[in-house]
Amino acid sequence: MRHNSNLSFMSSGGSQAGSSPDNKKTCPHHEVFSAERAGLLDTRFRWFLYRPDRLAGRYVKPGDQVLDFGCGPGFFTREFARRVGDTGTVIAVDLQEEMLRILSEKLGREGLMPRIRTHRCAPDTIGLPPEMNGTVDVAFAIFVVHEVPEPRKLFREISSLLVPGGLLFFSEPPLVVPGREFRASLGYAEEAGLRVVERRVLFVNRAAVLRKDEGQ
Repeated sequence: MRHNSNLSFMSSGGSQAGSSPDNKKTCPHHEVFSAERAGLLDTRFRWFLYRPDRLAGRYVKPGDQVLDFGCGPGFFTREFARRVGDTGTVIAVDLQEEMLRILSEKLGREGLMPRIRTHRCAPDTIGLPPEMNGTVDVAFAIFVVHEVPEPRKLFREISSLLVPGGLLFFSEPPLVVPGREFRASLGYAEEAGLRVVERRVLFVNRAAVLRKDEGQ
């Protein structure tokens, strides 16, 4: 089961924009998860499997600025917003406007939207303004990187957004992403100045915590 497989650095025609032959071979691009199936991503069953409250409690602090990349309908966003409190912000990024609408309506009813900023990314870039570089304390990319044709570019953008010493929590589902592909993605992250500091399992899914070099 996937968090929100909906953020894809893809051209409008569906081809892999600018993908190198190496990326196509090592990190193949997977199908995007449609907003029409968003209800499958935010259920009580998945909450008990993945415990987003525990994930937020481990890596998010009150007052943090958090990036939820590929936020989908807000399954993880909700707990990040609860954790940052009134002095923090969650930047919920997604390609599909419908996913952001669902998130806004649902979390608005829960009173959490004052802590959340939604952002619709472009097909080929996260697209946050340059002044946000170096302002994100912790970023999450959960069950979504395998859908990005240009993972190198993605990790460079996330690294730029993170504060020195900031964290990235990265996870992929093993039934979709084999170990070789996951390791290749970690290699691209390290090229971007992110260093693996912890290996974890999110339910049955491979996960790693990476830290941005202090000197970056």
